[in-house]
Amino acid sequence: MTEKAAQKTMQELTVEESFSELDRLVQQMESGEVSLEESFQLYARGMQLLKNCSDKIDLVEKKMLQISEDGTLVEF
Repeated sequence: MTEKAAQKTMQELTVEESFSELDRLVQQMESGEVSLEESFQLYARGMQLLKNCSDKIDLVEKKMLQISEDGTLVEF
């Protein structure tokens, strides 16, 4: 995680920053150089990051507009 991302709360992280941190966590876990306890912590952090991304994507989907047959914009 970059120093800038480390200073942000979970909600402040962008989707891109979350995915970047997820990549880093996966690399750490795949390296085999972390203890079982550390793996559990990394897994828990990864699940938090995934939930954060999912919540942000859901919010964007809800804000998207749909064009109806008569040409008006309707939120869905």
